[in-house]
Amino acid sequence: MPTGKVKFFDEKKGFGFIAGDDGAEVYFAASALPVGARVRAGTRVEFGVAETRRGPQALTVTPKAKVESLARKNRRKPEAMVPIVEDLIKILDKSSTQLRRGRYPDGGHRIAAALRALADDFDA
Repeated sequence: MPTGKVKFFDEKKGFGFIAGDDGAEVYFAASALPVGARVRAGTRVEFGVAETRRGPQALTVTPKAKVESLARKNRRKPEAMVPIVEDLIKILDKSSTQLRRGRYPDGGHRIAAALRALADDFDA
């Protein structure tokens, strides 16, 4: 079954278009969706295509389930991040003082590792 993203869908008018992964644009009617399914622009879908007089049309459209990110699932709770961020601010403040005096801070590799770990939690 081909896959793609919903490019446009208007519930009131009852139709939309899918941008297929192969580059083709396919028309679909709201009746092609399963009962109770809702889609909007950007929703990933699988669809079955038939050629009509007006061009390709999706006969069945099935929204694909989102895959949950493991990084997002395993990241720390916001409450646990507060002391980490506050400690990192203190470390960076001390580092800036040393940089103003013309030398790099001691333990720069540990500071960089802490910043990367914090960035990974924020980016998840």
